[in-house]
Amino acid sequence: MSIALPPYAELLGISVERGDGAPVLVMPFGSGVLGRPGFVHGGALAGLLEMAAVVAIRDALAREGRAEARIKPVNVTVDFMRGGREKPTRAQGKVSRLGNRVANVEAFAWQDDPDRPVAAARMNFLIA
Repeated sequence: MSIALPPYAELLGISVERGDGAPVLVMPFGSGVLGRPGFVHGGALAGLLEMAAVVAIRDALAREGRAEARIKPVNVTVDFMRGGREKPTRAQGKVSRLGNRVANVEAFAWQDDPDRPVAAARMNFLIA
């Protein structure tokens, strides 16, 4: 399955790594995601987490034969745990519940170690 990213992902320079589990998104560090000197901007981190959640739900829907379903974000909560430094940031979404009309997704962003996230998000989606 080819993963089509939203235009905002292209603006952030996000690419997709396909592994055994859900797709992993990679956002390179650069001037487009720079916040305070030497750190990734919080909005860029939040955008990366949102894109990871969208990719995870699209992947889950495609595996169920519902690839054409439309999704609409209802709610997002982002927790910033530590500053993202001058290196690529990875993020992966995990669908915790996929119903007929609502989905709940968690996403985590990290740099060196997936067990030490820089940020996490919880999102709820309406499936139309």
